[in-house]
Amino acid sequence: MANILVVDDEMGIRELLSEILSDEGHVVQSAENAQQARDARAMGAPDLVLLDIWMPDTDGVTLLKEWQRDNLLTMPVIMMSGHATIDTAVEATRIGAMNFLEKPIALQKLLTAVQQGLERSREMVRHLAQPRAKIVVGEEKDNVPVVVFSGLTVAGAAGTALRSISHARLDNPSLNLSFDMPLREARDAFERVYFEHHLAREGGSMTRVAEKTGLERTHLYRKLKQLGVEPGKMSKKNG
Repeated sequence: MANILVVDDEMGIRELLSEILSDEGHVVQSAENAQQARDARAMGAPDLVLLDIWMPDTDGVTLLKEWQRDNLLTMPVIMMSGHATIDTAVEATRIGAMNFLEKPIALQKLLTAVQQGLERSREMVRHLAQPRAKIVVGEEKDNVPVVVFSGLTVAGAAGTALRSISHARLDNPSLNLSFDMPLREARDAFERVYFEHHLAREGGSMTRVAEKTGLERTHLYRKLKQLGVEPGKMSKKNG
C-alpha cells in the first residue's frame, strides 16, 4: 500500500484514477489545482505523484520546477497530458519527472508506470537511510593528489576531481554525496556547492567566476538559474 497524490483539474479523471488506484490497495489523495497540490505536499511527501501538465492556475511543469527549486522533489512524479508536445515531456523529464503518460491513459500503462514509480520511491527511501560518503584528502604522492572516498583510495584525475569536492565541503559541510545517489542528483549537488564556492571566493563577480570555471557568462547565468544559485546572495554573504 502506498500514498499517491493525483493532481488534475478534471474531476472525471481524478475520480477514475482514484478508483483504479484504490482498487490496487493504495491510499489516494486528490488535488484539482496546483495550490491544492502545494498544500498536500506541505503536509508531507507522498510516495508518488500523478501530475497533470495543463491546469488553469499553474501548469504542472511550473509546479514541478517549484518543487525542484525548493528541494521538495523528494518523491517520484509522473506527468500526464493529452495535449503536451514532445518538448514539454522532455523538459519535465529534465526537471525531474520520472515518466510521462499520454491521455487517455491505458490501464496497463498506468499500472506499470505506478509500479515503477513506487519502486523508485522505495529506492529513494533506502538511499536516505544509507550512510553518506566520507571524503578525506590525503597527502600528495609523487605530485599526484590522493583522496580516500568511503574507504576507496583514488588518485590521478579522479583524485583531482574528488579533491575539489573535499575543498568545497570545507566551505559547505552540508554537502553529502553517496555512490547510491542518482547521477543527476549527485551532479547537481556538487555543481551547486562548486559554484557557490567560487561566487563567494570572487565576491559575486560573474566575470571572474566565468574565468575560473571556464564557462561563458551566458552559459554560467543559465547554469546558476538551473541550480537555484543566486549570485547576489553569495556576494552579500561574502561581504
